[in-house]
Amino acid sequence: MNTVPLLRPQSTTRRQLPVTTKQLLRTRFTPSFPASTSMFPESNVPRAVLVFVAISVSVLLLYGAADSLRFQSSSSGYSFNIFPSLRNSNNSDSKLSINDDGDDDYKLEKVLKEAAMEDKTVIIATLNEAWAAPNTIIDLFLESFRIGQGTRRLLNHLVIVALDRKAYKRCMEFHAHCFALVTQGLDFHDEAYFMTPAYLEMMWRRIDFLRSVLQMGYNFVFTDADIMWFRDPFPRFYLDADFQIACDHFLGNSSDIQNRPNGGFNYVKSNNRTIEFYKFWYSSRETYPGYHDQDVLNFIKFDPFIEDLGLKMRFLDTAFFGGLCEPSKDLNLVCTMHANCCYGLDSKLHDLRIMLQDWKTFLSLPPALKRSSSMLWTVPQNCSLNSLRRYDSPEKSVQQSLQQ
Repeated sequence: MNTVPLLRPQSTTRRQLPVTTKQLLRTRFTPSFPASTSMFPESNVPRAVLVFVAISVSVLLLYGAADSLRFQSSSSGYSFNIFPSLRNSNNSDSKLSINDDGDDDYKLEKVLKEAAMEDKTVIIATLNEAWAAPNTIIDLFLESFRIGQGTRRLLNHLVIVALDRKAYKRCMEFHAHCFALVTQGLDFHDEAYFMTPAYLEMMWRRIDFLRSVLQMGYNFVFTDADIMWFRDPFPRFYLDADFQIACDHFLGNSSDIQNRPNGGFNYVKSNNRTIEFYKFWYSSRETYPGYHDQDVLNFIKFDPFIEDLGLKMRFLDTAFFGGLCEPSKDLNLVCTMHANCCYGLDSKLHDLRIMLQDWKTFLSLPPALKRSSSMLWTVPQNCSLNSLRRYDSPEKSVQQSLQQ
């Protein structure tokens, strides 16, 4: 496939403050009270009192102007509770939400610090009410950690980011590290169907949030909750890569940018290159409106800006990081399996349960049989490429629709 390098989206100009507001913030208020026009007889109200009142009024005016500017600076029409540690930083575009109960125990920096490994790496998964309900996605996700090889301990480093209040409440019932990223003006509690406006908004909120984690100095493994963790993936990561990502289709070379990445699983190290890359990725949503983060990644991975950054990008082999699009063929090697190429919550749940049972069957084999086993997955079943094509938008190719 021939590709044409894309121009880096031009940055937007900063909104200029109104002239009157600039003058208000820059001008020192100096009250003047001619003797002949005093509001009160001088004998009853000393001049010092009048000066005090005037100064108080000016302070209130300045406070109100600054407060209004804080809201005018928002880049979207939504209202966000900004994380206090970032509110006064240089990250003026941050839209991190916090638990509005004001409890410091659950603020993001504290949650990340408590969950981090020694090298400041955390595992992050997002969750909404639909996937948080009992006996649904989140329970299967956590079960895979418990029965996987070398994965149970990784639960200590897992941060679950709840996208709505009910998901956060449910998370607090069964997990130690939960953070509420609630977006005022948006409702993510229902199942977000592929390529709907809610789905797109949720995907882009995720990219912006992960950028903020990198800016706080934390490395992360991001994982969708419909990914089963069967083995510790860290030994399979590339030591020299800044950004490494799983694939829907792997071409055999981890450096080949023609690989088809899947944004549901990636390992990213915090440094200047990855921070700038995530900013560029997020800003590119405006260059490619109507596309989700994974489609946009497939566009910008060819952009010269990536090379100029010096970003070391690698694509993960589906032999270790498989999915229903391209399953791992050897259960002796598999680390994770993703319920990608699958439309609808019921279909995902059905095939994920079968996937877990396949893994349990494999674990029950004697060691000699495991090593020589040619056992294969019995999925996909309800999930299939045909089910995706039925729901494919006429404006988008089937190949783009596979990027769930």
